[in-house]
Order: sequence, then C-alpha cells, then structure tokens
Amino acid sequence: MSGDFNATRPARPARPTSAVSSGVGFAGLAGMFAWLAVALHFGMDGPYAALCNVVACAIPMILWSLVVDKVHRNPSTGIDWDSQPRTLRSMFDTSVTKLAGLWATWALIAFIYCVARFYWQGSYQFSMQILGAAAIPLVLISVPYIFWLDRRLINPRDGAWALGAMLIGRKDYDDQAIYAHLRSWAVKAFFLAFMISIVPAGFRDVINGNFQAIQTDPIVLAQWLIVLMFVVDVGFATAGYILTLRPLDAHIRSATPYAAGWVAALICYPPFLLMNPGGPLDYRIGGAEWSYWLAGHPVLTTAMGAVLVLLTAIYAWATVAFGIRFSNLTDRGILTHGPYAFTKHPAYLSKNLFWWLTFLPFLVTTGSITDLIRNTTLLGCVSGIYYWRAKTEERHLSADPAYAAYAEWMSQYGLITRLFTSRRVPARPDQQII
Repeated sequence: MSGDFNATRPARPARPTSAVSSGVGFAGLAGMFAWLAVALHFGMDGPYAALCNVVACAIPMILWSLVVDKVHRNPSTGIDWDSQPRTLRSMFDTSVTKLAGLWATWALIAFIYCVARFYWQGSYQFSMQILGAAAIPLVLISVPYIFWLDRRLINPRDGAWALGAMLIGRKDYDDQAIYAHLRSWAVKAFFLAFMISIVPAGFRDVINGNFQAIQTDPIVLAQWLIVLMFVVDVGFATAGYILTLRPLDAHIRSATPYAAGWVAALICYPPFLLMNPGGPLDYRIGGAEWSYWLAGHPVLTTAMGAVLVLLTAIYAWATVAFGIRFSNLTDRGILTHGPYAFTKHPAYLSKNLFWWLTFLPFLVTTGSITDLIRNTTLLGCVSGIYYWRAKTEERHLSADPAYAAYAEWMSQYGLITRLFTSRRVPARPDQQII
C-alpha cells in the first residue's frame, strides 16, 4: 500500500533557477580572503587597503561571471552578440544623446553631493574623496563604452537616452523611461556613497584585532568574527553597487516605483536613520550587550557568541549569494539559491534575531521598568520596519514573473517561508496592499 501511495504522489518541482550561480560568490570570497591574508601579514589597515579588499572580491566574480557562467550571453542583457554591430555613423546621434543624459544624471548627483552637508562629515568624506577622484575617469571611459555598447544593444534608446532627448529638445522620448532611469541612479548614488563610507572601519578592526585575546577569550573571538562577517557583507555590497553593467547582466532592471518602499528603506540608513543612538527608535537606553549579562557564565557566553556569529554569517551569506548584483530597492535578477532557498528574506531575519540576542532589550542596567518597556517596544518597532521593507520589496518584485514563480515555490517548499505563508490564493501584483 505504501509503495502504491508514494507512486501516486506528485513529484516535487525543482526550485526555480537562480539568476546568479553559487560559484560567483565563492570566487569573490576566495579573492577577498586572499587579500585579507596579505593585509593581515603586512598589517595594511588603511582605507585604500580596504578598497583593495573590494577590488579583490570583485575581480574574481567578474571573471567567473564571464568565463564560467558566460552571463554576457544571457538574453536579459539586451545585447545582440551574434549579429553584425551597427555602424558607428548610424549610432552616432543615439550615443551622443545618451551621453548627454548620462552626464546630466552624474552632474545632478554631484550637485546633490555638494549641497547635502552630511556628505562632507565623518566617514562620508572618504566617499566624496573617492567619488571625486573617479569622476573625470568615468566621464572619459563612458564615451568609448557607450559607443561600443550602443552598436550591439537590441534597444539602445533606454532611460539615459530618453533623458538626453528631453534635454536637447526632442519630442520622441518616453517619460516613464526617464523616471525609471532616475530612480535607478538615485539608488546607486545614495547607497554607493554610504557603502564606500563604511568600508574602511570594519576592515581596520579586522586587521588590528587582538589576536592574543582572540585565542583565549570567546567574547573577543566572537566579536572579531562578527566584524569579519560584516566586512564580507560590505565588500560584496559595495562591489555590487559599482558593477551595475549590462555586459555582466548585472544592470538594474527596475528600481521600486513605490514611495513606501523608499521610505521603509531610507529610514534604516543615515542621514534618515531612526535607530541610531539618540534617535527616535534608539532601543539601547539603559541597556547593555549580551557579554555584560552573561559575564561569569562561560558556557552560556560561548554558546551565545556562537549563535551571534552564525546569525551574522547567514546575514553575510545572503549578500554573498548576490555575487555582483547586490542592491537595495531594485530588481537585478531573482535569487533562489543559498539562504534564499529557505526564506525570502534571510538577511532581514538574521539581522533582527541578531539585534534581539545582542541587546536583550528586556534587560536594563538602570532597573527601570520604563526603560525595559521602552527598549523592548522600540526594538519591536525596528523589526516591524524590516517586515514592512520586506513586504514593499515583494510588492515591487512581484511584477517579475521569475519572482512570482519563486514566491510560489517558496510558499510550498521553502523551509521557513512556508511556515508563515497563508494558504489563500496569492493576489496579483496589482491587488497587493501594503
């Protein structure tokens, strides 16, 4: 009977194919750890050594993507490699118009960087230094790149072209293409400056770790490993924001058009950050971290340290899985592998669990019930914001058929997602209410 029953059960469908292979992330990790080993050996802890860590991560991923995965051949690049390229003469007007739109976009970003005072304070000054140094080389490189690419693009009249066409007074452009173009560059400009600004600090802490204490103190070991995981996360994320290129199939397909998505994301980052010390959602008043509360309990301390390192490793793994495609608020291809085979939001889940276990907001050094209630409630609000972020991202990505197939598979077979998925018929994207 059991054999007959099993024979009639439908086969479990394969998980939808991921837009990124696991090999890309492993290649990036190999390059990053090789550079970290060199930097540790020579004690190179400066900001430029930290940027080299990003480069050491990015180059192997580019090579793997092109040589092994051959992503440049993906139809989603929009590039026709097989037909004879258009002549330079026939594409001259199109390419010049596109360059006008692209340079106007960069000029607008530069203007915002100049006007926004916070970009010239603290760690952001390093970002401005790097982006300022890159400005002229980027302008020069963009000319041959655009002329080369436009000859091969199936549809060279993209958002940059539409913006250029508007600026030179043409009438045959698409307003929506301009809006999509500006949204994509707004994401890149905002988050790339932030990512570059935080690259040096974590790298410096890893290189300058107290390795004698690391060998004997589980708290110091856990803290060093946690910082190392964040260095991995930041390195991959920074590379992802830089490498938004069509020949790598890593271009932005779309940036979310929903205001709720932008608000939910931006309040998690400076200068809009609500959770920073002294901010309206600061849940640390009168509190202390896990090492304080577990002092004198070596077994519990070691166990908690291991759990926190594991959660941070999952968080970093979620970024590594993107390879060269990490980006907030965008669709750059749907991931279904790595931690995304278990839950649709592994980074948010692990990050929030990490915060709850690290800060233990229901314990306070002041003995104040008010502080206890406030801290616990505010951290609950922070977790609620990340839930809101997750839902706005799902709303945006649901317009992509690949994500719809992935979400449906996860609701049935995702180890964690299926536990929280309603069995109701899923709404179409235009029916979803956030």
